[in-house]
Amino acid sequence: MVVSFSKTGEMLRLMYPNVDYKQFIDFFHVGIRLNDSGMIYLHNDVNNTYKQYYVEDTNILKTEIYNSYFNVNIIQTDFVLLKEPVLVRRFEIANNSNLELNLNFLIYSCLLSNQNNQTSGYEKVDGLIQYTHDYNFCVFSKEKMLSSQINNSKENIMDGVIGDKDYIGMSNDSSISYDLGVIKPGDKKKFELFVYVQENDSKYNLHEIENNIERIKTIDTEREYQSVKNYWRKYLKSHSKLSLKQIKNAYGQRIEAIYNRTILLFSLLTNQSTGGVSAGIEVDEEKTKCGRYSYCWPRDAVFITGAMDIIGMEKETEKFYKIFCKNTQSKNGMWEQRFYTDGRLAPSWGYQIDETASVVYGVYKHYEKTKDEKFLKDNLKMCEKAVDFLLKYVEDIDNNEKKMHQSYDIWEENEGIHTYSLASIYSAFECIVKMYEILKPSFENNRIKLEKIRNEELKLREGLVKIKDYINKNLYSTEQNCFIRSKDGKMDISLLGLCVPFKVFSPKEKHITNTVEKMSMLLRTYTGGYLRYEGDGYMGGKNPWVISNLWLACYYLETGENKKAKECFDFAVATSLENGMLAEQIDNSTMKPAWVLGLGWSHAMFIITLEKLLNKGLI
Repeated sequence: MVVSFSKTGEMLRLMYPNVDYKQFIDFFHVGIRLNDSGMIYLHNDVNNTYKQYYVEDTNILKTEIYNSYFNVNIIQTDFVLLKEPVLVRRFEIANNSNLELNLNFLIYSCLLSNQNNQTSGYEKVDGLIQYTHDYNFCVFSKEKMLSSQINNSKENIMDGVIGDKDYIGMSNDSSISYDLGVIKPGDKKKFELFVYVQENDSKYNLHEIENNIERIKTIDTEREYQSVKNYWRKYLKSHSKLSLKQIKNAYGQRIEAIYNRTILLFSLLTNQSTGGVSAGIEVDEEKTKCGRYSYCWPRDAVFITGAMDIIGMEKETEKFYKIFCKNTQSKNGMWEQRFYTDGRLAPSWGYQIDETASVVYGVYKHYEKTKDEKFLKDNLKMCEKAVDFLLKYVEDIDNNEKKMHQSYDIWEENEGIHTYSLASIYSAFECIVKMYEILKPSFENNRIKLEKIRNEELKLREGLVKIKDYINKNLYSTEQNCFIRSKDGKMDISLLGLCVPFKVFSPKEKHITNTVEKMSMLLRTYTGGYLRYEGDGYMGGKNPWVISNLWLACYYLETGENKKAKECFDFAVATSLENGMLAEQIDNSTMKPAWVLGLGWSHAMFIITLEKLLNKGLI
């Protein structure tokens, strides 16, 4: 179970049984009624101020809410149990006023519903069961319930008084309330709410749901809280493979916060069964701003698993290649654009050749980290199928009218033949040649396999020459004196892929240094952040991307321009949240995160860059 919250503590989304699917909530509002007031909506009230943070080194979230009108402090703590799909929501309510306050707690829950899986409401066992054909979404407390309203809650929920005759109904939004009694001046009340999801399987029966709710009510939540806290701290400690002990100032603490949050975030983005990695928690289900986020792109996941290897998540990386990638590879050897983390094909809109090339590159990079020849051999057939597909792409590359060459670029916006895509294919060819060199001794008694490898190596070396020639002849602009991303002639941060990470050219080659100089002229903003490409219009455009700065930092480290590398890296550090979250983009006018927060790719590039800086003694 993965849950996301707003900065005011509102529960926005709840995913189960996978980290990216399914999402249950339309909205989930909680509030209090004090004496004769209406409902004070905890997460959006004119008299409320907020402070939010994680319990140190954990994924336990705390939100402090202060209501100035009633002089009431509320500390909200949210955590998911370790062994079952239960979210515990703890509210500690302190009366700092001079008045006695009669306290009611209200919950107004609306679930997503559709014609094939309609949501209904059911008041039972002092709680609310919102159910469909597929699942039960149960909200309850150990306290005795005061009242419920299954139908028409929206008519009177803000009055703070709910109740009707129906205990069951067809509404997808329903409400319940609890009477918590009187809080005297200076006193506190603690209220705990459980959110439990039970899927309906072949053994479904109504009694089991009620029995599970009654059982969960008996849980010692303080003991569970300590267990969850200890689990995450132990998890973090076991994956903290980079030494940051030498940094003791505020700058170092900020780096450490991002580093620790990355480790904890990666766990929440990773499907523990398949190894699939979600790009981020969903932010745009209605697709009003983008094509959605909470899917696994093979390319993004290759960058993320590269970072996972650095922080000691090698087993998760291995699972990604041995389970997720094998299960999602098409018969022709390619990978489609994106998938659910359980391996099912997700909604996609185009063909991207670098998705396929990236997997081959990623397999070899994981081997470089672990030196596990068995892993390499286990994944060789998968990589060979992928490379066969890539060879067909390269065979007739000069004939770019052919449909298969009209691949989308790395940003999924433009079709054509792209420099970054070709660089990724080049690297895939180099990587499988290296795999063959490592594995040849294991095939010494298999003459047919060795002969096949020799023939394959000849084709691959021809392919390497062909790709490099094509890039030099068609994707280097003599007018601009630099590489261009495609025939559209634009400058793009992804051109760095020619040397970092794919090593088609040396970082200090004149054509490359010219290209980077052009990037600084055209992509650098006045804040020191870098755009993705000229004329980027996504989400309004003009916003630097965290990965752009970190990618450029990696390039400068290759050329020994350490001061420039640190400047690029420090931009990412300075624009992170205090809790360590990195965004996709940065608003130039405010220098605050914009759009997606906790983007897996941003965090991956941070870890990759951080390791390089530490190895050079620059941090």
